[in-house]
Amino acid sequence: MKKSIILFAALLLFSLEMTAQVKVGIRAGMATSQIDQEQILISNFDDLQDLGIAIGDANYGIHAGFFVQGKIGRFIIQPEFLFNSNSIDYVVTDFENGEIVESIKTESYQHMDIPIMFGLKFGPLRLQGGPVGHVFINSSSELFDISGYDQKFDEFTWGYQTGIGLDLWKLMFDVKYEGNFTNLGSHFSIKDQDFQFSQTPARVVFSLGYKF
Repeated sequence: MKKSIILFAALLLFSLEMTAQVKVGIRAGMATSQIDQEQILISNFDDLQDLGIAIGDANYGIHAGFFVQGKIGRFIIQPEFLFNSNSIDYVVTDFENGEIVESIKTESYQHMDIPIMFGLKFGPLRLQGGPVGHVFINSSSELFDISGYDQKFDEFTWGYQTGIGLDLWKLMFDVKYEGNFTNLGSHFSIKDQDFQFSQTPARVVFSLGYKF
């Protein structure tokens, strides 16, 4: 699947070069995650709740990369290739031995994000939306302190973005909302059992770009 979207993006770039007014640029920014508080309860073989993993704080994420913008009249097609890094703090509660002990464990993620934005331009204002592919690159986690914890990341996942942009001279200011189709924590595996939260992660993405 990830090869398919990369091939599609490459073909899109080629078609833009042949048919549209094309500009290339760089962009970077940050994102704030919108995640509700939720806890996973993990039981032992005697059906006792002995461990809880709850969503704590979703930290600011950062991204940087480049984009290609094709413009035909008011219509815009804009593939982007962005390295994205973000992290989440989890509250781990140990219920064993009649005591309740809490600790904070941080897990960080790195992806190559490939949004493909379609939109309309009205003067300096852009309205845009489209799919975004997330290619998993790497992760580091303090959750490995939990006995039996393992990660089973999908190499490629889908989401979507929609938002507005403002062009001033060669600068581009963008605010986009991003939703995803994969549940948060779907990579959790503890003692060969898979766990996940009930919600899909969402974020608000702020970017500053420069067109050459």
